Amino acid sequence: MLTGIIAVAIGLGVMVLVHEWGHFFIARLFGVRVEVFSIGFGPRLFGTRRGPTDYRLSALPLGGYVRMAGDNPAEERRGDADEFLSKPRWQRVLIALAGPTTNFLMAVVLTAALFMHGGEQPSYADKPVVVAGVVKDSPAQKAGIQPGDHIVSFGGVKDPTWDRVALELALSAPGHSEPVTIERDDRLITTSVESEPQPFAVVGYPAEPVMVGSVAHGLPAERAGLKEGDVIIAANGQHLTAPSQFSEIVQQSGGNPMSLDIQRNGQAQTLELRPTWGDPGDGTPRWQIGITFRFVTSPRRYSLPQAVSKATQFHIVLANKLIYLVGELFTGKVSLKQVQGPLGIVQESSRAAKRGFGDLVSLMALVSLNLAILNLLPIPILDGGHILMLGIESLLRRDLSLKIKERFVTVGMVFLLLVFLIVMYNDVLRLFPSR
Repeated sequence: MLTGIIAVAIGLGVMVLVHEWGHFFIARLFGVRVEVFSIGFGPRLFGTRRGPTDYRLSALPLGGYVRMAGDNPAEERRGDADEFLSKPRWQRVLIALAGPTTNFLMAVVLTAALFMHGGEQPSYADKPVVVAGVVKDSPAQKAGIQPGDHIVSFGGVKDPTWDRVALELALSAPGHSEPVTIERDDRLITTSVESEPQPFAVVGYPAEPVMVGSVAHGLPAERAGLKEGDVIIAANGQHLTAPSQFSEIVQQSGGNPMSLDIQRNGQAQTLELRPTWGDPGDGTPRWQIGITFRFVTSPRRYSLPQAVSKATQFHIVLANKLIYLVGELFTGKVSLKQVQGPLGIVQESSRAAKRGFGDLVSLMALVSLNLAILNLLPIPILDGGHILMLGIESLLRRDLSLKIKERFVTVGMVFLLLVFLIVMYNDVLRLFPSR
C-alpha cells in the first residue's frame, strides 16, 4: 500500500503538473497575466518571482495549480487587457483545452518512449487472430467460435491482431456485446460475443507451445520432476496446441493421475503426477499442478517516427473507448461499481511499481489520458464545463450573470462529490472479497 501511495503521489502529481503547465503556456502565449504557478498546494514554502508570475513550491507537492489574473468572475476586476476574462472567448476556450491536450501529448510521449526502448512481447501478439481452441463455457464458445476460425473483424476493427483485440477489450465494459466476423471454410459468419478483460476467453486462444515458466515448491509438478523450460507436448495422450488447452485438461482430470509427455533439452520424457485442489493465489480454488507458463517472445523496438505514430494511434483508440464508456455510464448501461477510485488507483500503482519501471510508466500514461478525457466532460469546474459555458455565452452573444455561473459551479461540485463518494464506497467494498 505504501508503494502504491508513493507511486500515485509521484505519477498523479506529475500528470496534474503537466496539465497545469499546458494552461500556463497557452495563457502566456495569449498575453494573459499569470500571477501564480505553483508546484503543489497549500502554504508557499519558497519560490522566485519573474515578471508578474510567482513560481513557487507549496507545502503539499501533489500536482500544482495556475492562477491567472481576472479568472474569477466573483472577484473585483480592473478590466486590464492582460486579464483572463478580458480575452476573446475563443482564446479562453484554447486556454481551457490546453490542459487536456498536454495530458494527451504526455501520454503519447511516455508510450512512445516505451516503444523506442523496446522489449520482449509474445510472438503471437502482432499476428492475425487464428483460433487454436476455445475455453469451455467461455463467451467464445457461447458465441459459436471454433478451433481453426479466423477472426476477420472484431468490434468494427478489420483484420485485428491478438494485440489489437486485447486493446479493444481492455476498456470495454464487461458484459458488453462486441460484433465479430469469422472466416470459416471460406465462409463469413457474423456473430457477437460478450466482452470481458481476458482475450482468450472472448475469442479463443492462439497456437503456442506449452512451455513451463516456473515451478511452485511442494506442489505436484515439482514432486514429479517438471522443470522450468520444459515443453509439455501431450497430456494423457492428447496433443497440446496451447497452454489454455492444458489448463482445461488439468481441470477435467478431477484430481486423477495424469501422464505428461515432455521435451527437455531435445530429449523426450514421460512424467506422472496427480493434480491437487487449492487456491493458486487469485481467490479461486481449482485443480492445479503448480506451474506457470512462458510464452515464446520476440524483441520489439521502434524508431522515433514509428514509436510516435504507434503511440498516437494507441491513445486515440483508448480515448475513443474512454469516451464511449463515459457515455455508457451516463446512460446507465455501465455501473459506477466498475470504476476504479483512489484506493483502486493506489492498488494498481503498487502492482505496477512492483512489476517494474516500464509498467509504472504505462500506468502513468493511462492516468494522463484519463485526466485528459475526464477534464473535457461538460461538467462545471472541469475544463469541459468552462468550454460549455463559453459556448453558451457565444450563442447568446453576452456573458452569463454571476448568479447563474455560481449555481452552475455549485451543481458541478455537488455532482462530482457524489460520484467521488460512490466510487470510494465501491473501492472500500472491493477490499472485502466476501462482500
